[in-house]
Amino acid sequence: MFQFETQLNKLKHEVLKNVAILAKENRLNQEELEKIPYEIITDETPRYRCCVYKERAIVAERAKLAAGYLADGDKINCELIDIRPNEQIIYVIEAACDRCPINRYTVTDQCRNCLAHRCLESCAVNSISMVGGRAYINQETCKECGRCKSACPYNAISEVMRPCKVSCPTGALAVNTEDRRAIIKEEDCINCGACVSACPFGAISDKSLIAPVAKRLAKGRKMYAVVAPAISGQFGMKVSYGQIKNAIKKLGFEDMVEAACGADAVTVHESNEFVERMENGDKYMTNSCCPGFLSYIEKKFPDQVERISGTVSPMVATGRYIKEKDPEAKVVFIGPCTAKKSEAVRESVADAVDYVLTFEELFALLEAFDVDPANCETEVVEDASIFGRGFGVHGGLTSAIENFVSEKGIEIEFKPVKVSGEAEIKKAMMLAKAGRLDGNFIEGMMCEGGCINGAARMVAPMRAKTVFNKLNTQGSKKTVLSNEKIEEFHNINLER
Repeated sequence: MFQFETQLNKLKHEVLKNVAILAKENRLNQEELEKIPYEIITDETPRYRCCVYKERAIVAERAKLAAGYLADGDKINCELIDIRPNEQIIYVIEAACDRCPINRYTVTDQCRNCLAHRCLESCAVNSISMVGGRAYINQETCKECGRCKSACPYNAISEVMRPCKVSCPTGALAVNTEDRRAIIKEEDCINCGACVSACPFGAISDKSLIAPVAKRLAKGRKMYAVVAPAISGQFGMKVSYGQIKNAIKKLGFEDMVEAACGADAVTVHESNEFVERMENGDKYMTNSCCPGFLSYIEKKFPDQVERISGTVSPMVATGRYIKEKDPEAKVVFIGPCTAKKSEAVRESVADAVDYVLTFEELFALLEAFDVDPANCETEVVEDASIFGRGFGVHGGLTSAIENFVSEKGIEIEFKPVKVSGEAEIKKAMMLAKAGRLDGNFIEGMMCEGGCINGAARMVAPMRAKTVFNKLNTQGSKKTVLSNEKIEEFHNINLER
């Protein structure tokens, strides 16, 4: 039914689909979970690991995490441990970790044992010596400063870092000194999922709530789906917004509502908050719609937390909007972001959304329930303006605020600084903290390029953006205020 960018994506999909089927059929238990590795790996020939037994053991761990249980490593016949109440979202699957090389700098065979020995001279801690006719780095004393690599005229010193560690914006990824496996320091983790995308062995994954959602859908319980704007880029040019909505309703959801509807309301509220803050003498304000960015500030720039907007995210705004209309509703947010799972359980906004699924989990649900969006009828989807839908890409929030301020004729200096990815965010926040920021509003997105590059996306961002832009421009509501549903948010609490 679907195409996958890598075999790793396909494997994760198969595991999630099998868990969803078990939940749908009310057969989700330890005995059935243990059958999944044999249903996915049917022959006895190993493909990627040393033996088929290890491959199946890893799939078993994936299945446990997909079902909402702890993936507890190499232990045999463990009791399942429910981790749903735990706010930590990202976990290392120990059995899948390849224990990548730890030494960051090593001398390669390209070393010519030259006369200059610039590598040796550049080392401030005397970690380099000449052994066997070439340079040798003492890893016990090496500080990993990189001076030797920069100094070598032959580029004979290689730099190798674990992909997971390189990708982590907060330094939450560490290495267990005893077995060299990756570990996550939960106190530093922002659950952004960058390490999930980066690990080529798929040894890091997010816990899933696909099982309880599938179970409720199968029982016909009333649930509403709130879909992130980035969803329009996930199914290709031939699947419309209306077909996506019809497919989600065929799963058993009561209705589908665009989170972009809440984004329009958030634009109005956050714009008014910005005006008020600037009039009160604040130097700058940041957005709050990206949970990864919000958590990054909390952990890395705690003295700047007061600069974060007090406005809720579009996910929370839309969830509260639905529950205002239907107090008995259960709300499921669907998006490309693993950090949304941690946002949904924050005490201040936990009333808005009951479950969070990623696009990966949505695709697994669709196949488990045998629903193909390409074969679905189309429905009218007019929940939001093109600016609300624009939240799915970096710079979309800024464009929405600019449109609202212009349309309302508000006379305020709005100097946005648009940043995405850890490097740009860190630079902007350091400048802001030092009082040297060339602007008064920071739009930060932890994923480079915005939500279409989220950790749980199904399509490469460049391809997704082409479809996203095309579908977005087809909307009939060309300004923020043209969305008449904004009026329905007047009684909704849009404060975090």
